Amino acid sequence: MSSKTDSHHAFVKVVDDLIQRLHHEKEEGLQHVEVHPQTLKKLGEHPLKKKGIAMKKNTRSISQAEDAVKVQDALEKIAKRVSACKNCPLCETRNRTVPGQGNPSSDIMFIGEGPGADEDRQGLAFVGRAGKLLTKIIDAMGYTRDQVFIGNIVKCRPPGNRTPLPEEMKACMPYLKEQIALLKPKAIVCLGATAVKGLFDPKIGITKLRGQWMSFEGIDTMPTYHPAYLLRNPSKKADVWADMKTVLERLGRPVPEKNG
Repeated sequence: MSSKTDSHHAFVKVVDDLIQRLHHEKEEGLQHVEVHPQTLKKLGEHPLKKKGIAMKKNTRSISQAEDAVKVQDALEKIAKRVSACKNCPLCETRNRTVPGQGNPSSDIMFIGEGPGADEDRQGLAFVGRAGKLLTKIIDAMGYTRDQVFIGNIVKCRPPGNRTPLPEEMKACMPYLKEQIALLKPKAIVCLGATAVKGLFDPKIGITKLRGQWMSFEGIDTMPTYHPAYLLRNPSKKADVWADMKTVLERLGRPVPEKNG
């Protein structure tokens, strides 16, 4: 392999590592990442480009990194607005808001009901018992948590973990819609009846809806059971896994043989 080709691959690896680093830092809770314009400019002026070596992959990677930073910054601004939100009574009993977190370039978004006690304490979505089960589902699909985005219909914990009221969901939905518009996922997974109701307000229950494709503002959306429901009804795990395989097929990703 020539030295030019070696340099080309080395440069691509640096850019790809940068993208992964941004995703990792976001998952770890980093609230802001600054990228100096000159840094991106220098990446675009890599000497290999001047020597006539094809830079299409490099340019695409740089563009993806720039887009990811922009989306991340926009998501952080939404999170700041959420932290100051007083649009419904849930603000009076919360400890921390839970805006959602994950990969700003993900092709899949998981949406649940709302924060529980663990989430309210940490400010992160799906970190309790149900969150651990969701992590296992995500891993079984061939993703890691830092490769997907996870959020909820409401950003504050309802007292006693009760179901969010219609007016609470209505007050919080604009934030979620902004996030979806920014993330532009190829697929959304609705976790449980409340998530489906928040997005669609259907007239039939989750048992009949699960496994059936729906469309939210042009995005393929799969309703399935909430992980908390699976903790109470382990026999339904097979249904959720069937739904996740359907999602993977729609995304054109490999479908594992079993859910682990």
